[in-house]
Amino acid sequence: MIESRLGLPEQTMTYIRSHGLREPDSLADLRKRTEPLPQSHYQLGPEVGCLLDLLINLMGARRILDIGTFTGYSAMAAALAAGPEAEVRTFDISPEFTAIARRAWRDAGVEDRIHLHLGPAKANLHKLHDSAGDGGFDMAIIDADKEGYEGYYECCLRLVRPGGLIIMDNVLWRGTAVDASRAGVKGQMMDALSRKIRDDSRVVPLILPISDGVNIIRVVSTGDRSGHRETTCGI
Repeated sequence: MIESRLGLPEQTMTYIRSHGLREPDSLADLRKRTEPLPQSHYQLGPEVGCLLDLLINLMGARRILDIGTFTGYSAMAAALAAGPEAEVRTFDISPEFTAIARRAWRDAGVEDRIHLHLGPAKANLHKLHDSAGDGGFDMAIIDADKEGYEGYYECCLRLVRPGGLIIMDNVLWRGTAVDASRAGVKGQMMDALSRKIRDDSRVVPLILPISDGVNIIRVVSTGDRSGHRETTCGI
């Protein structure tokens, strides 16, 4: 069964995945390896993986942040799309899940393109900013703990160059973010963050109703914080 987190019929989801995208074998294999895990729903949807490939190739992105490694799907998708010159820096706290990721990257031949930072992402992003400075990356992918999203967003605004993109997954949170009566804590958080991003003059956002909702956020300015509540990662 192919589940739609936004309530699309299974027949429609099957059609989209069989007719509307081309998932590389290495990513499909990793998806199969991850399926037996109770946390397999953490994995990025193949539609989002193909969207990353499209955007990375259109932009010519090479330096990419990936916040939320899990078993390595998004980092691998970015590394494959960006090619041999890729530098993907990925962040997670789980040695167990990232051990699966490392094996998958090695099997796909992209291990040398991916740098894993184990530990709290905000602290490691702070350290990275100290060395890389403002605007050192072309793209950031955020697919991690929802409580940390706002802080990760602020960090990425400093690290991603003007004209670069921040890709934020799960912004509709199974459709509940649009319905206050059934949103729950995480749905409310995602709704509040989407409102903040909508009104943030530093970016231009676009939410797409694919997978669990993806916000494609174009960075306009990395420096101007005026009028924005500080939700810092230490930078």
